[in-house]
Amino acid sequence: MRVISRWSSRSRSDRIEAGVSIRPRAAYSTSKIIALLLATASVFIGTAAPAQADSIRDREYWLDDYGIREAWNVTEGAGVTIAVIDTGVDGTHPDLAGAVVGGTDFSTLGSSNGQTPVGSGDSSHGTMVASLAAGRGRGSAGVIGAAPAASLLAISLGFGETDGPSSDDQIADAVRWAVDNGADVINMSLTRNTLEWPSSWDAAFLYAMEKDVVVVAAAGNRGSGTSQVGAPATMPGVLTVGGVSRTGGASWDASSQGITIGVSAPSEQLVGATPGGGYVLWDGTSGATPIVSGIVALVRAAHPELSAANVIERIISTATPAGADGTDPIYGYGLVDAAAAVSADVPAITANPMGDLAEWIRINRRATAETPDLETLEPEPVPSASPLPESSESSPLGTLFPTVGQFRDVGIPLLLFTVFGVSLVLVIMAGVRQFMAARRKE
Repeated sequence: MRVISRWSSRSRSDRIEAGVSIRPRAAYSTSKIIALLLATASVFIGTAAPAQADSIRDREYWLDDYGIREAWNVTEGAGVTIAVIDTGVDGTHPDLAGAVVGGTDFSTLGSSNGQTPVGSGDSSHGTMVASLAAGRGRGSAGVIGAAPAASLLAISLGFGETDGPSSDDQIADAVRWAVDNGADVINMSLTRNTLEWPSSWDAAFLYAMEKDVVVVAAAGNRGSGTSQVGAPATMPGVLTVGGVSRTGGASWDASSQGITIGVSAPSEQLVGATPGGGYVLWDGTSGATPIVSGIVALVRAAHPELSAANVIERIISTATPAGADGTDPIYGYGLVDAAAAVSADVPAITANPMGDLAEWIRINRRATAETPDLETLEPEPVPSASPLPESSESSPLGTLFPTVGQFRDVGIPLLLFTVFGVSLVLVIMAGVRQFMAARRKE
């Protein structure tokens, strides 16, 4: 089923550099099934001069508020690869220098290495996402990601394009490619805007999970038209990320809600790198998701022996509680805590706490898989009735006495009817006699 999504923007007066013009992003719409979770508010800051770049780093409040800087005392994510399935990543941005180690394009519009931004919507989206996951920064300047030593795979897709493969097919192929090319974490800052997903995703996402890859997906933004979590964030086994404000409260425009949310992260007042060396202010779970993907990379680097399920368990079990006890439809298990996720003592588990995709497929796709093709199947032949065996000997009494079946079906009911009728007649006759006797006495 195709849906129409609308990505909304609102202007913002924030300025990072004096004298740099700021222009709001326009609103976009698409008829494609997949819609990028573009920021509900995003403002270009332009190409920042190195002398002014510290103001960008200073805006990354989540580095301290969510324990990321503290977690760097243990690891910065070296040896872990994050696949960014998005609009492509501009690896020439100074803050991403050396971060992109591979990539590809499934849109048929980009470059073979996935580093050419594509799409009729916001083609800079993938670069913004990548910078929050594994941006290198430039010393103390520029955007630094949650896992600044992790590697990136740039996978470009074409959203909102009329030509080329369908968005669903691009997603399935991208997930498989990411797994086959060394991804330990897959970041998906996108949504289908529907609870359900195509069956082609079953095999692709199950392939990733069976290969021990952690899939992290955005919950979506109310301000962009996603009031409830949509696929892939609804898929069992996926770590779904909700968004919160700078103060840790539920974000109204820059998040959505749903029972599949695993953890929450900042989705407001974010800063990200854009193609060509620029920066942007933005809101949305598109930005919260790569922050969590980076933290997942930190956990994988600190605990390389852990399975994907145990990595996810560390993320959700060490989160700072928020909302209702247990899992909350707005906050999930709480606000992500990178330092605790990396260092806390967390008991091992055997099953993915976000659900079992294989079991879901077995139960929910079974009816579809067993539905017969009526055009190719023929009706099964009805077994022929066997004739009753004939008696070897004839009896002259056979026509006089009823069979057992005849006695059961006809004889017994007839006998009961006769007995009842005779009894009724006798009662009536007794009554008539009493009546006549009474008349004579008068």
